[in-house]
Amino acid sequence: MQQVSSNLTLILKIFIPTFWLTFFGAFTIAVFLVDTSYFGNIPAFLFRVGTALFYLIGAGILYLTLLRLKRVEMSEEFVYATNYFRSYRYPWHNVDRLREKDWGIFSIVTVALHQPGHFGRKFIFLASRKRLQEFFLQHPALAEKVWNVE
Repeated sequence: MQQVSSNLTLILKIFIPTFWLTFFGAFTIAVFLVDTSYFGNIPAFLFRVGTALFYLIGAGILYLTLLRLKRVEMSEEFVYATNYFRSYRYPWHNVDRLREKDWGIFSIVTVALHQPGHFGRKFIFLASRKRLQEFFLQHPALAEKVWNVE
């Protein structure tokens, strides 16, 4: 079994959302608890609404991006995916394709499954390009079957 996802996945999936949600959640609660009619030159109502919207939009962005990442390991028989709380294995015959999107600094890989798994029909991971290339160089038959680079 060989890890093919980046080591940054733990930081991006667990630590950044935890700190962001905790800090801005506490700030938002504090803004609502302070009894004042103005924050600087901004009316308190507008500041509270703006702070709440900022928090909710930020939480939504985190949910749609970083919290969807999985840690992925691969072997000859299975793809192993974990959200750091639960791990699941998917046989290669259930994997339809792996699609890599190169964003310059990082690479996101989408794993599409024939049958839905515990994470749905698709899940994504932040790839370690070096480890992923090494794995597919060692297993060229799998690369031909599922690998798709965009």
